[in-house]
Amino acid sequence: MKEIKLSLVFRDMWQSAGKYQPRVDQLVKVAPAIIRMGCFDRVETNGGGFEQVNLLYGENPNISVREWTKPFHEAGIQTHMLDRALNALRMSPCSKDLRKLFYKVKKAQGTDITRIFCGLNDERNVIPSITYAHEAGMIAQAALCITHSPIHSVDYYVALAKKYIDAGADEICLKDMAGIGRPASLAKIVEGIKAYKKNIIIQYHSHAGPGFNMASILEVCKAGCDYVDVGMSPLSWGTGHADVIAVIEMLKDAGFKVKDVNMEAYMEVRTMIQEMCDDFLGYYIPELNHVNNSLLIKPGLPGGMMGSLMTDLEENLAQLNKWKAKNNQEPLTTDQLLVKLFDEVAYVWPKVGYPTLVTPFSQYVKNLALMNVIQMEKGKERWSMIGDNIWDMILGKSGKLAGPVAPELVELAKSQGREFLANDPQDNYPDCLDSFREKMKAQGWELGQDEEELFEYAMHPTQYEAYKSGKAKADFLEDLAKRKAEKNAPAASAMPSVITVNVNGQNYKLDIAYGDAVPAATEAAASAAPAGAGEDIIAPLSGKFYLTKEPGEQAKKVGDAVKKGETLCYIEAMKVNNAISAEFDGVITAICLSNGDSVDEDDVIFKVARS
Repeated sequence: MKEIKLSLVFRDMWQSAGKYQPRVDQLVKVAPAIIRMGCFDRVETNGGGFEQVNLLYGENPNISVREWTKPFHEAGIQTHMLDRALNALRMSPCSKDLRKLFYKVKKAQGTDITRIFCGLNDERNVIPSITYAHEAGMIAQAALCITHSPIHSVDYYVALAKKYIDAGADEICLKDMAGIGRPASLAKIVEGIKAYKKNIIIQYHSHAGPGFNMASILEVCKAGCDYVDVGMSPLSWGTGHADVIAVIEMLKDAGFKVKDVNMEAYMEVRTMIQEMCDDFLGYYIPELNHVNNSLLIKPGLPGGMMGSLMTDLEENLAQLNKWKAKNNQEPLTTDQLLVKLFDEVAYVWPKVGYPTLVTPFSQYVKNLALMNVIQMEKGKERWSMIGDNIWDMILGKSGKLAGPVAPELVELAKSQGREFLANDPQDNYPDCLDSFREKMKAQGWELGQDEEELFEYAMHPTQYEAYKSGKAKADFLEDLAKRKAEKNAPAASAMPSVITVNVNGQNYKLDIAYGDAVPAATEAAASAAPAGAGEDIIAPLSGKFYLTKEPGEQAKKVGDAVKKGETLCYIEAMKVNNAISAEFDGVITAICLSNGDSVDEDDVIFKVARS
């Protein structure tokens, strides 16, 4: 009787539900109860998304990882993390020296297994990470990013697994991040891999949303799978994962040996998760993310992305409907926009070469589709706004696409002077650590134990600087206060208009407004902005305003001459940097926002005098 071992994907449970992860004090509190549940041989503790969102609400992710992994080690439970290969923990590619440091830091912090995946399934991105993980003493689990297309066949995935095994991968993961892998085909993939190397460990990861995953779990286990990823209530099902209780009972009935769950401990963990939601995490979990939805089969969007997508969609819909109201058009509902988005994703995906829809490429395809929908709703052309990150994917800068790029996008690239690339993606990103060491020295910042602070700064420069300054925590607390007030306050008269928060010993006064009202602080900032001469440059979308995209990039300043088409700044929206270009030749006379400021569509961001 074969034993199936279980892994609780605690990181991905939260990632798939909403925007944020628990604080370190919450993680340390829940760990002993997870251990007492007695059914897990592995727990996913950290990885892509986890550390970045720690920074976003002002917490040091290095402390979180060390404290969070420690109790599992002491209990003999393996910890694993999610690793984006060329991108490591972020959306954009990393230099080789940063990637190597990544594994050394994570091993020192207590992570046993790294699940390496490339959203393009490009072995040139994955195989070096297998080597770097081994050099650091980690177990290298190479992932096959599962999707369903004319290109992504059983033979395609078995051949890819063979390459990873030949390159030294210790384990293989079937990463069915959208839950759209068909059960019978997944079983054939497992059979093909086991036929090539009988004793290779295979772990299956899937999401519940589209409705296939319980059948898929049963089929892959029958075919020889060794570990299965599960979630638990109240964050199972929906955009999350199959619940551990259901999986255990199904597998036991099928004749497999599976560890029983200690239900008293299960209820403890369940209660603590709900307390975390009530504390602050639930304010970032849209209700629709609790619901299974077979509409997800057509676009194939991953569960891990759906959590943040629904939060982003609220803002996009509000901005679009504001425009529609100004132009005497009927507003859209969330469902109407969602269906339009899903249809457009299905249209766009083959046009951009069938990248597997997993981070960051799922976000790129979704964002491109959403921008197309919004622009077309406003009477503009499809493809009229494509972010730089999205162009990098289309042009092959991050790796080889599975299929050809559509002729209209090839022509658009050529008309904009963009080149398609076929070289090793790593060659496009030179080493960076020495420059970050110098920056930290100049700031008087410590490199940290095992150089973990250097790693964090180089991995997430903008977020790390906001974390160090206290701005990240202040922004988060302001946003949370607004969400709590909007959801919980019984009447407008009872809602606070001003709160004070303390960050690192410094008080910040936060002005709060509701609905379409503008906080007094915003009005004051607007009136204090330099008047400038010339014409307004308007934000074409909502997001975060940044003058530069990369460290070392020269920021524009008042008095600079600019040419038509020259990049002025970036607006980061839905994890994509959208370049905002000058609309004519001129001179910058005013910059109306500061780095990291929130910006709404149609806000004035620059003033430029024509030359």
